[in-house]
Amino acid sequence: MSTFHGGEFLLNEGGAVMAPEFFSPEQRALFETAMRFSREQVLPKAARIEAKDFGLLRELLREAGELGLLGVDVPEAYGGLGLDKTTSLLVAEAKSLLGSWSVTFAAQTGIGTLPIVYFGTDAQKQQYLPSLASGEKVAAYALTEAGSGSDALGARTTARLSPDGRHWVLDGAKQYITNAGFADVFIVFAKIDGTRFSAFIVERSTPGLTVGPEEHKMGIRGSSTCPVILEDARVPVENLLGEPGRGHVIAFNILNLGRLKLGSGVLGSMKTQLASALTYVTLRRQFDTPLVRFGLTREKLARMAAAIYAVESMAYRTSGLIDAFGGDPLAALEEFAIEASLAKVVGSEALGQVMDDAVQLHGGAGYIEEYPVERAYRDARINRIFEGTNEINRLLVVGTLLKRAARGQLALFEAPTAQTPPLKALARLGLKLAAEAFGPSLDQHQVVTAALADLVLEAFVVDSVAARNRALAATRPLEPWRVAIEEHVASAAHQRAQQAASRVIAACATGEARAAHLASARALQVDFPGNPEQVIETIVIALEAARGYPS
Repeated sequence: MSTFHGGEFLLNEGGAVMAPEFFSPEQRALFETAMRFSREQVLPKAARIEAKDFGLLRELLREAGELGLLGVDVPEAYGGLGLDKTTSLLVAEAKSLLGSWSVTFAAQTGIGTLPIVYFGTDAQKQQYLPSLASGEKVAAYALTEAGSGSDALGARTTARLSPDGRHWVLDGAKQYITNAGFADVFIVFAKIDGTRFSAFIVERSTPGLTVGPEEHKMGIRGSSTCPVILEDARVPVENLLGEPGRGHVIAFNILNLGRLKLGSGVLGSMKTQLASALTYVTLRRQFDTPLVRFGLTREKLARMAAAIYAVESMAYRTSGLIDAFGGDPLAALEEFAIEASLAKVVGSEALGQVMDDAVQLHGGAGYIEEYPVERAYRDARINRIFEGTNEINRLLVVGTLLKRAARGQLALFEAPTAQTPPLKALARLGLKLAAEAFGPSLDQHQVVTAALADLVLEAFVVDSVAARNRALAATRPLEPWRVAIEEHVASAAHQRAQQAASRVIAACATGEARAAHLASARALQVDFPGNPEQVIETIVIALEAARGYPS
């Protein structure tokens, strides 16, 4: 069991380093199986999926179940494979080549199934998990309501025990429920007697449960998204999931893994669109010159590759830390909740930037439905909202760090040593100043908190890329493109971090104190000696040789 803890990256180097270069043969084999399924069974049917052919989606889920792809996180005793979280992330990556399929798959294997895996009784697991792992049944997760999105505990759906004690009677309405149009099983959250937030397993056939019409969405149009209405819905008493009044434990722990899997789940689409954009700009000519020869084209390609490398490094580093932590998997997920939120924020925002660059590289063609990048661009936008908005995740990162520091679990406020990397020192400086300036009321200063989260985020990004490259360099000579990507990532991160630090300092100090803190922050700025055009060129040459993202 590893002794490296969540948030400790701000203090120390170390912890398990997991990255694509270190995947086991078994992990690679399952990844290839999942990728082949996506390329051969899903992508050719994209038009039917986008037209909301839910019969097809059910068929694809069953086929994925036959290959074991739905049961990676389900214990073998209940029909699954019971594999590690790194493998789970790999499958999520392989399923992200088409947004609508990715969302359908994630709702089934993640938020729809995992509450039962982690919190169900043996009887509940025996009843539901084998059919969910096989794809015979489809799951959905009903948490969001019209008045409670990020504020999950503000839900108004109620549950009361029937007079005979045999049923829970649920009343309320849920909205934006993925897979609802064809789901067989719903994980529904409601307040027992209007106060105790709890979770229930509710079958579609339950009298009083009604699924509303499909929402017409900007993106992920082929996935099902419907409201779910509960009117005196009678749920067997044995279908209470977990303990009464402990629904928040289920909701928040499941979201931790969902956020992490989203961090890897964006990678398949990012890599696909990078390869597509590279092909397009290689063939397309302007001024009698291939677009790929222009400097600003190459800059975008390099930026896309650097974003992919950073997201890979963060997501799989975190899964490696969770796998190495050992013990209770829920405890491991909770331990690295900070890193999971960071992976979600960075992954979803990097995806947005990559899709924007891909559309721009396609020019007018990128705005035409004939080209898959148009759909990918629309599909990408939801990821900054899913699994807790990026705003909420930024607040959670800072709040969790400061709570752990207050409990003595993280020595965030001790003076950094001379060997502390500058971005870590800058993040710790910002956290210390904000904690001293605002104390317990910091959560009321969301602009400051978001800037603090960005400081932490930039430190984690650079640290993850550096840790990956160090681990690789210990085993073989490091390829020039990896060195160039590390400089590309670090240079941009330092610039953004200085801006975030200035915002924090301006809010926390005045006069001479402000000037002194700004000087301390500027002293942590690193000037990178490399020629930015040469850095870009080194990366793009590798992309051209690989005809896409090098792997």
